[in-house]
Amino acid sequence: MDSSTAASGRILVTGATGYVGGRLVPRLLAAGHQVRCLVRDPDRLQGRAWLDRVQLVRGDVLEPASLADAMEGVNAVYYLVHSLGGGSDFSERDRTAARNCALAAKRAGVERIIYLGGLGDSRADLSAHLRSRHETGDALREAGVPVTEFRAAVIVGSGSLSFEMIRYLTERLPVMICPRWVFTRIQPIAIRNVLDYLVAALDQPASAGRILEIGGRDVLTYAGMMTGYAAARGLKRRLLAVPVLTPRLSSYWVHLVTPIPANIAQPLIKGLGNEVIVRDPEARRLFPDIELLDYGTAVRLALQKVEMRGVETSWTDALTSSQGVRTPVALINREGMIIERRQLHVEAAAGEVYRSFARLGGRRGWLYLDWAWKLRGMIDRLFGGVGMRRGRRDPEDLRVGDSLDFWRVEAVKPGRLIRLRAEMKVPGRAWLEFEARQLDGGDSELLQTAFFEPKGLTGLLYWYFLYPVHSLIFSGLIRRLAGGAVSGRNEAASLAAG
Repeated sequence: MDSSTAASGRILVTGATGYVGGRLVPRLLAAGHQVRCLVRDPDRLQGRAWLDRVQLVRGDVLEPASLADAMEGVNAVYYLVHSLGGGSDFSERDRTAARNCALAAKRAGVERIIYLGGLGDSRADLSAHLRSRHETGDALREAGVPVTEFRAAVIVGSGSLSFEMIRYLTERLPVMICPRWVFTRIQPIAIRNVLDYLVAALDQPASAGRILEIGGRDVLTYAGMMTGYAAARGLKRRLLAVPVLTPRLSSYWVHLVTPIPANIAQPLIKGLGNEVIVRDPEARRLFPDIELLDYGTAVRLALQKVEMRGVETSWTDALTSSQGVRTPVALINREGMIIERRQLHVEAAAGEVYRSFARLGGRRGWLYLDWAWKLRGMIDRLFGGVGMRRGRRDPEDLRVGDSLDFWRVEAVKPGRLIRLRAEMKVPGRAWLEFEARQLDGGDSELLQTAFFEPKGLTGLLYWYFLYPVHSLIFSGLIRRLAGGAVSGRNEAASLAAG
């Protein structure tokens, strides 16, 4: 594919709702490419600034019949899908998904597949996670479509899984007890350099059919990454190496201290035993114009994004939770669904009411008996759930797919409605919905609805046992939300008058 074909052809991005895919799409658009996104649920891309500039096709790489329409007229496919944390059979699912995608691309006449995999020496005893990333690349090549496979180690960027693990561990622990294998050598790379390579590959035909190892300017260790982060933040941290921390024990420790669940942390931690550094310099020869960042600069840029509320995507954007991976469930009134709805007349416009509940969670908290929400989060973490530590991507803005403490944003209608799906461990399924309805005369009505679909007798007992507590919390919450909306209206009026 020459550069003119790449620039004028259509590009398909799989994994557009994920961390890398969500940042790649605007970069491709800025480079002048026509972009199509394959997504299981198009609603999860609501709120993206680039949404009206791309074509969305509903489909799933695990459902071959859904891929034909997505591949039609496509010149190149970005394959950015993986199932980390999706269960013990994640590697088999990844291989199946890759084969499905590659076969559909072959039938459609796609000229190139570009894949982001994991760095590591194939001759070594790789962890299951790293081995799976290599096997996925092999599966993509089986159909005969030329594949450009970039292999990267830790990606450093605001919201990335590795960065968030390092950030929480370093911020919260002045003395860190570490297994000895955190001193294994590693070559991290800034997210912007990863995107540089992914975009540049389209205009470099010599990269087709190649496996290219990419890394940043520095070779260090995971321990060095933590101390480097501490230096960037002006923190003093001490690391103590011990020989007894297994990957399983380490993953439980990460689970308790950071927002990352143990089922996701464990395969990553196992990979720390493998040295992941660039051994083949071919990528630097093919892409000499890419200016690689050192680790310290990558950390500073990531921190600036966090401080300026410029985080574009987060590792939590993936639909993975303690309850597994599934498409959001439509809510209807039916037998077996317990519904508790509260409503309150508010002397403020619907926009002010919406703003009040759209800012819930994260650092702002839950307004009423916030300690009880935090206690529920702590209990959830102790039992292996996601807990409250994920916070929220942005203190003001919400979009479908965002994590919000132990909830997932399932629906957003700006200025009107937000629906959250519970991802804490509960014996059933639960939702919390807020809606602002505009009334005549400038006032509005606030509706707060809790939905619970109990699973068996345990679920029913859970609901009725906790109902007095829930009733107290939810009644106080709706009053605080209404009060916040009125206060916002009064502040706006004072500013206008002043």
